[in-house]
Amino acid sequence: MPLTIKQHSRCSMDNYKQILYHQAQLAHNNKLVLRRSRRVFKMKKFINCTIETTAIASLLFAGFAGVGAIACWGLEIIELNTNANIIISSWYYHKNACLGGMLVSFSAFLGSSILGASLSISKDNFSK
Repeated sequence: MPLTIKQHSRCSMDNYKQILYHQAQLAHNNKLVLRRSRRVFKMKKFINCTIETTAIASLLFAGFAGVGAIACWGLEIIELNTNANIIISSWYYHKNACLGGMLVSFSAFLGSSILGASLSISKDNFSK
């Protein structure tokens, strides 16, 4: 039965940065064997995570901008009903800004979803 000694030292900074594992083993012939392994940065996983995060964040922002547009629309109606001398309310501009932000973020959601779907379909083989 061989005699084995393992020493582990771990050096890690972040999830995506290099992580080194050092192992020292004493084999049966009393020679010290050093092994080093590292976790490799995976670009495909990073791209998929970025696309997923972009899709979720843009969909959340579209929802919040939609709620803001509805609130500004309600406040615009209230302001126009209370003072008949107002021709264009200041809430009108806020409402349009919220609607524009909602449109941009929803298009970002659609774009990131289509990009993620096309990247996942490209590795599948449907032609067989």
